[in-house]
Amino acid sequence: MNETYWNEKIETMPREELRKHQFRLLKEKIKFCYEKTAFYRNKFKKAGITPENIKTLEDIQKIPFTVKNDLRDNYPLGMVAVNLDEIVEIHASSGTTGNPIIGAYSKSDMEVWQELMARSLYTTGVRRQDVTHIAYGYGLFTGGLGFHYGAQKIGAAIIPAGGGMTQRQIKLMKDLGTTVLCCTPSFAVYLAETMIKEGVNPRKDLKLRIGLFGAEPWSERIRERIESELGIDAFDVYGLTELCGPGVSIECTEHNGLHIWEDHFLVETIDPNTGEVLPAGEEGELVFTALTKTGLPILRYRTRDISVIDKEKCACGRTHCRMMRVRGRSDDMLIIRGVNVFPSQVEYVLLGFPELASQYQIVIDRPEALDVFSIKVELTEKTLQTQVDLTALKSKIIEKMHNVIGLSPIIELVKPGEIPRTEGKAKRVLDLRSGKI
Repeated sequence: MNETYWNEKIETMPREELRKHQFRLLKEKIKFCYEKTAFYRNKFKKAGITPENIKTLEDIQKIPFTVKNDLRDNYPLGMVAVNLDEIVEIHASSGTTGNPIIGAYSKSDMEVWQELMARSLYTTGVRRQDVTHIAYGYGLFTGGLGFHYGAQKIGAAIIPAGGGMTQRQIKLMKDLGTTVLCCTPSFAVYLAETMIKEGVNPRKDLKLRIGLFGAEPWSERIRERIESELGIDAFDVYGLTELCGPGVSIECTEHNGLHIWEDHFLVETIDPNTGEVLPAGEEGELVFTALTKTGLPILRYRTRDISVIDKEKCACGRTHCRMMRVRGRSDDMLIIRGVNVFPSQVEYVLLGFPELASQYQIVIDRPEALDVFSIKVELTEKTLQTQVDLTALKSKIIEKMHNVIGLSPIIELVKPGEIPRTEGKAKRVLDLRSGKI
């Protein structure tokens, strides 16, 4: 095996050859969906098309989008394309309202998922000699088992820690010589904070060298803080329950976007408002077609994730296109006093101030006619120990926030540890306008 690539032939395949490979798989998958699922057969008929109408890769635009509500409306297994006795594993999204999003896997889907996760982990530098600590949740959530399957195929040792019991996790990482940490970025920050309180020096007391973080949006500034505090190389991971879980794309050591494994996924970028397909290089909503999925196949799935696609060959030698870090989700966008605001924009501003820690919370309320937009953010321990003019600091934050998002929020500066911590996904937004928290 090449020391750089898990599968050199596939990962460095010339783009023209990759397109031909994609089109062959696309034709097969469209025919499969049409013949095996009433859902897609009806969708095609309503659009006035048949599989024979797809004669080029670009013709995929003739196929209507699949959206999250399609999966909810066909819950639990209405979109499955194989006999139910061929489904060997089932996962579900962590949605809190309505029917969950089901991920149903055939035997071949499981083999593909494990292969993609092994390729992803290997791309970041994970090797057979590593000790992999997996602090993603195990169970219906795809995170824990996805990383488990990938590390297992590589042959790395696995600590299936799951969530919770932070002090115990730190002890295990220290005593068992963990070299690879897999968890949400917010939990990585929480781990680093807890280590400091417990008197553990990650750089001296642990053997950590790689971190694989996903399942929630995170910024470059958060990466810098995680790398600095834990002494590791931090990688962004992307995936969706609807596609396979983690393993759709991963950063290489160049840290210049996440390689989408195009031998299994066809990606498009669209205008989230009009659905118009955009050229590579323009920011828009990502739409994925799973080219090899059989259990619950997906054509043109609208992710709501906002990003940019780069199809230029990467300096690492891989030819598979790269998606830039997800800027936000179109359905996570907040409309405050008529202004569109992404939480990632707020984070960008806050993390530009060295006086502030990485923990913050956005609160929107409407006690009367007008939205009240507040941000609670923690100060660093160092800031508390120095004579910082907090009134002037607030003014600077508000001014920068207004320049970036066009609004001037109420800023509340609090002591370290005052914002509640979570051992899973961070809850950054409290929208109280309609009574929902």
